[in-house]
Amino acid sequence: MAAKSTGRTRAGRPTQAEAAKLGERIRRAALDVFLDRGFDGTTMEAVAQAAEVSKRTLYGKYPDKRALFLAVVQWAMARQQHEEPAVDSTPDDLGEALLAIARSTLARAVDPDLVRLSRIAMTEAVRFPEFARGAQSLTWSPRIQTIMDVLRRHAEQGTVAVDDPEIAAEQFLAMVAAVPARLAAFGVTRPPEVEERHLRHAVSLFLHGVLARPDERR
Repeated sequence: MAAKSTGRTRAGRPTQAEAAKLGERIRRAALDVFLDRGFDGTTMEAVAQAAEVSKRTLYGKYPDKRALFLAVVQWAMARQQHEEPAVDSTPDDLGEALLAIARSTLARAVDPDLVRLSRIAMTEAVRFPEFARGAQSLTWSPRIQTIMDVLRRHAEQGTVAVDDPEIAAEQFLAMVAAVPARLAAFGVTRPPEVEERHLRHAVSLFLHGVLARPDERR
Protein backbone atom coordinates (compact mmCIF):
# COMPACT_ATOMS: atom_id res chain seq x y z
CA MET A 1 0.00 0.00 0.00
CA ALA A 2 1.37 3.41 -0.94
CA ALA A 3 2.39 5.62 1.94
CA LYS A 4 -0.08 8.40 2.66
CA SER A 5 1.27 11.89 2.00
CA THR A 6 1.47 14.08 5.08
CA GLY A 7 2.06 17.31 3.17
CA ARG A 8 5.49 17.70 4.78
CA THR A 9 8.97 17.05 3.51
CA ARG A 10 11.28 14.48 5.02
CA ALA A 11 12.36 14.98 8.64
CA GLY A 12 9.17 16.90 9.34
CA ARG A 13 10.30 20.09 7.64
CA PRO A 14 7.46 22.29 6.33
CA THR A 15 6.70 22.33 2.63
CA GLN A 16 7.17 25.49 0.58
CA ALA A 17 3.44 26.13 0.75
CA GLU A 18 3.44 25.78 4.54
CA ALA A 19 6.48 28.04 4.85
CA ALA A 20 4.79 30.66 2.67
CA LYS A 21 1.64 30.56 4.81
CA LEU A 22 3.74 30.89 7.95
CA GLY A 23 5.56 33.91 6.53
CA GLU A 24 2.26 35.52 5.57
CA ARG A 25 0.85 34.92 9.05
CA ILE A 26 3.89 36.46 10.71
CA ARG A 27 3.83 39.53 8.46
CA ARG A 28 0.12 40.11 8.99
CA ALA A 29 0.45 39.72 12.75
CA ALA A 30 3.49 42.00 12.86
CA LEU A 31 1.68 44.63 10.80
CA ASP A 32 -1.24 44.64 13.24
CA VAL A 33 1.08 44.98 16.22
CA PHE A 34 3.16 47.75 14.66
CA LEU A 35 0.00 49.65 13.67
CA ASP A 36 -1.39 49.28 17.17
CA ARG A 37 1.76 50.00 19.19
CA GLY A 38 4.15 51.79 16.87
CA PHE A 39 7.78 50.79 16.43
CA ASP A 40 9.02 51.57 19.94
CA GLY A 41 6.05 49.92 21.62
CA THR A 42 6.35 46.68 19.65
CA THR A 43 8.37 43.73 20.91
CA MET A 44 9.39 40.56 19.15
CA GLU A 45 7.62 38.63 21.88
CA ALA A 46 4.35 40.46 21.18
CA VAL A 47 4.64 39.69 17.47
CA ALA A 48 5.38 36.02 18.17
CA GLN A 49 2.33 35.79 20.40
CA ALA A 50 0.11 37.52 17.83
CA ALA A 51 1.36 35.20 15.08
CA GLU A 52 1.08 32.16 17.36
CA VAL A 53 4.67 31.13 16.73
CA SER A 54 7.63 30.65 19.01
CA LYS A 55 10.19 33.42 19.44
CA ARG A 56 12.74 31.00 18.03
CA THR A 57 10.72 30.70 14.83
CA LEU A 58 10.35 34.47 14.57
CA TYR A 59 14.04 35.14 15.17
CA GLY A 60 14.85 32.44 12.64
CA LYS A 61 13.21 34.58 9.98
CA TYR A 62 14.05 38.06 11.28
CA PRO A 63 17.18 38.63 13.39
CA ASP A 64 15.77 41.68 15.18
CA LYS A 65 12.84 44.08 15.35
CA ARG A 66 14.44 46.47 12.88
CA ALA A 67 14.70 43.79 10.19
CA LEU A 68 11.12 42.71 10.87
CA PHE A 69 9.83 46.28 10.67
CA LEU A 70 11.58 46.98 7.38
CA ALA A 71 10.30 43.77 5.83
CA VAL A 72 6.73 44.28 7.03
CA VAL A 73 6.46 47.92 5.94
CA GLN A 74 7.82 47.19 2.48
CA TRP A 75 5.53 44.17 2.13
CA ALA A 76 2.47 46.07 3.30
CA MET A 77 3.07 49.11 1.10
CA ALA A 78 3.68 46.93 -1.93
CA ARG A 79 0.48 44.93 -1.52
CA GLN A 80 -2.05 45.72 -4.21
CA GLN A 81 -5.04 46.27 -1.95
CA HIS A 82 -6.42 48.63 -4.58
CA GLU A 83 -4.97 47.32 -7.82
CA GLU A 84 -4.48 49.70 -10.69
CA PRO A 85 -6.51 48.84 -13.78
CA ALA A 86 -4.34 47.15 -16.39
CA VAL A 87 -3.73 49.33 -19.41
CA ASP A 88 -5.35 46.83 -21.75
CA SER A 89 -8.45 46.72 -19.52
CA THR A 90 -8.99 50.47 -19.13
CA PRO A 91 -11.83 52.05 -21.11
CA ASP A 92 -11.02 53.26 -24.61
CA ASP A 93 -12.28 56.70 -23.65
CA LEU A 94 -9.35 58.58 -22.10
CA GLY A 95 -11.51 60.40 -19.57
CA GLU A 96 -13.08 57.17 -18.31
CA ALA A 97 -9.66 55.48 -18.17
CA LEU A 98 -8.21 58.32 -16.09
CA LEU A 99 -11.27 58.31 -13.84
CA ALA A 100 -10.85 54.58 -13.17
CA ILE A 101 -7.18 55.09 -12.28
CA ALA A 102 -8.05 58.12 -10.14
CA ARG A 103 -10.63 56.19 -8.12
CA SER A 104 -8.18 53.37 -7.47
CA THR A 105 -5.43 55.80 -6.49
CA LEU A 106 -7.72 57.71 -4.15
CA ALA A 107 -8.93 54.52 -2.46
CA ARG A 108 -5.35 53.57 -1.68
CA ALA A 109 -4.42 57.09 -0.56
CA VAL A 110 -7.12 57.16 2.12
CA ASP A 111 -7.03 53.48 3.13
CA PRO A 112 -6.98 53.63 6.97
CA ASP A 113 -4.31 50.96 7.45
CA LEU A 114 -2.05 52.43 4.79
CA VAL A 115 -2.50 55.91 6.26
CA ARG A 116 -1.50 54.63 9.70
CA LEU A 117 1.41 52.75 8.20
CA SER A 118 2.56 55.85 6.34
CA ARG A 119 2.50 57.82 9.60
CA ILE A 120 4.76 55.26 11.24
CA ALA A 121 7.05 55.15 8.21
CA MET A 122 7.41 58.94 8.15
CA THR A 123 8.03 59.06 11.89
CA GLU A 124 10.75 56.44 11.59
CA ALA A 125 12.22 57.73 8.30
CA VAL A 126 15.32 59.17 9.98
CA ARG A 127 15.99 55.89 11.76
CA PHE A 128 15.21 53.93 8.58
CA PRO A 129 16.58 55.84 5.55
CA GLU A 130 15.57 52.87 3.40
CA PHE A 131 12.04 54.29 3.40
CA ALA A 132 13.09 57.44 1.59
CA ARG A 133 14.92 55.44 -1.06
CA GLY A 134 12.12 52.95 -1.57
CA ALA A 135 8.99 55.06 -1.16
CA GLN A 136 8.82 56.06 -4.81
CA SER A 137 9.04 52.52 -6.15
CA LEU A 138 6.67 51.12 -3.54
CA THR A 139 3.89 53.67 -3.85
CA TRP A 140 3.87 56.03 -6.80
CA SER A 141 5.98 54.40 -9.51
CA PRO A 142 3.45 51.70 -10.53
CA ARG A 143 0.69 54.30 -10.86
CA ILE A 144 2.89 56.72 -12.76
CA GLN A 145 3.78 53.94 -15.19
CA THR A 146 0.11 53.03 -15.70
CA ILE A 147 -0.82 56.62 -16.53
CA MET A 148 2.20 57.00 -18.80
CA ASP A 149 1.16 53.88 -20.72
CA VAL A 150 -2.40 55.17 -21.11
CA LEU A 151 -1.17 58.56 -22.33
CA ARG A 152 1.24 56.96 -24.80
CA ARG A 153 -1.51 54.73 -26.15
CA HIS A 154 -3.71 57.74 -26.82
CA ALA A 155 -0.78 59.76 -28.17
CA GLU A 156 -0.26 57.03 -30.78
CA GLN A 157 -3.89 57.52 -31.75
CA GLY A 158 -3.29 61.25 -32.07
CA THR A 159 -5.81 62.26 -29.40
CA VAL A 160 -3.34 63.69 -26.87
CA ALA A 161 -0.22 65.81 -27.13
CA VAL A 162 2.13 65.37 -24.16
CA ASP A 163 5.80 66.32 -24.30
CA ASP A 164 6.73 64.46 -21.11
CA PRO A 165 4.32 61.66 -20.09
CA GLU A 166 6.16 61.07 -16.80
CA ILE A 167 5.76 64.66 -15.60
CA ALA A 168 2.14 64.67 -16.75
CA ALA A 169 1.49 61.43 -14.84
CA GLU A 170 3.04 62.83 -11.65
CA GLN A 171 0.95 65.98 -11.91
CA PHE A 172 -2.21 63.96 -12.44
CA LEU A 173 -1.54 61.89 -9.32
CA ALA A 174 -0.90 65.04 -7.31
CA MET A 175 -4.20 66.51 -8.50
CA VAL A 176 -6.06 63.36 -7.54
CA ALA A 177 -4.51 62.18 -4.29
CA ALA A 178 -2.30 64.83 -2.66
CA VAL A 179 -5.01 66.69 -0.75
CA PRO A 180 -7.07 63.61 0.26
CA ALA A 181 -3.90 61.87 1.49
CA ARG A 182 -2.89 64.93 3.48
CA LEU A 183 -6.33 65.20 5.05
CA ALA A 184 -6.38 61.48 5.84
CA ALA A 185 -3.04 61.81 7.63
CA PHE A 186 -4.83 64.13 10.07
CA GLY A 187 -7.81 61.83 10.38
CA VAL A 188 -10.06 63.82 8.05
CA THR A 189 -11.98 62.14 5.24
CA ARG A 190 -14.42 63.76 2.87
CA PRO A 191 -17.78 62.21 1.95
CA PRO A 192 -17.66 59.91 -1.11
CA GLU A 193 -19.82 62.24 -3.18
CA VAL A 194 -17.44 65.12 -2.46
CA GLU A 195 -14.40 63.05 -3.42
CA GLU A 196 -16.12 61.94 -6.62
CA ARG A 197 -16.82 65.55 -7.56
CA HIS A 198 -13.18 66.46 -6.92
CA LEU A 199 -11.99 63.48 -8.97
CA ARG A 200 -14.14 64.38 -11.94
CA HIS A 201 -12.99 67.99 -11.79
CA ALA A 202 -9.33 66.89 -11.67
CA VAL A 203 -9.81 64.59 -14.67
CA SER A 204 -11.59 67.34 -16.62
CA LEU A 205 -8.87 69.87 -15.82
CA PHE A 206 -6.13 67.40 -16.78
CA LEU A 207 -7.84 66.55 -20.06
CA HIS A 208 -7.97 70.22 -21.01
CA GLY A 209 -4.20 70.25 -20.71
CA VAL A 210 -3.34 67.07 -22.62
CA LEU A 211 -5.96 66.72 -25.35
CA ALA A 212 -4.53 67.52 -28.75
CA ARG A 213 -5.82 70.70 -30.38
CA PRO A 214 -7.25 70.39 -33.90
CA ASP A 215 -4.00 71.55 -35.49
CA GLU A 216 -2.08 68.89 -33.50
CA ARG A 217 -4.31 65.95 -34.41
CA ARG A 218 -3.09 63.49 -36.98
